[in-house]
Amino acid sequence: MSYTLYPKNKLPVKEVQKFILIFYVAGVIGFLLPWTKNLFVTITPLALLLGTYLLAIYHTPYTKKALFSFAFIFLAGFFLEVVGVNTGKIFGTYAYGSGLGIKLWNTPLLIGVNWLFLTYTSISVVTLFLKKEVLIVLSASSLMLVYDLFLEQVAPKMDMWSFKDLNVPLDNYIAWFIFASLFATLLRVVKVNTKNPLAPVLFMVQLIFFIFLSFFL
Repeated sequence: MSYTLYPKNKLPVKEVQKFILIFYVAGVIGFLLPWTKNLFVTITPLALLLGTYLLAIYHTPYTKKALFSFAFIFLAGFFLEVVGVNTGKIFGTYAYGSGLGIKLWNTPLLIGVNWLFLTYTSISVVTLFLKKEVLIVLSASSLMLVYDLFLEQVAPKMDMWSFKDLNVPLDNYIAWFIFASLFATLLRVVKVNTKNPLAPVLFMVQLIFFIFLSFFL
């Protein structure tokens, strides 16, 4: 007997995509309204988990190589941040707030999930247009870098993290691109299927979400 998690095979994909759009529009409103901002900061980890859950139930197939790659990116992303936040190396001098939930060694556990989420979804976006592996890796990494450029502007306001004196160093963007490239290369080398009907929507909606908040929050 096989099982599928809700809402796969229960709702049309277009309905789930519509839900994602409505969810993030509500998020923008929630962060912009002073009397609801703190609530939406609190539920930010749940939003990331929800997006990852939706990706997971529409991903196929779950091969051993795919599971290994997902675990590796999660753990590598998390421990990179552990080293970074505790030493000031790699990304620069920064500290995490409470916006990403439970922390271990001054680092939110969800940051590893975030690395995996962004790597997977950015590849899903660029493979809609590109076929050559080198271009896929470089374009996915560049897309993640663009994402980070806007995210860094709102992360302190969402109590995710903040850099010393609120100045994001160039080292952060260089390191972000390098590790994004390495993680993207891993998924392509082991041939993880990222043709997920929700991945491009989740990435682009989140990107637009952070672009909008970077101007108005």
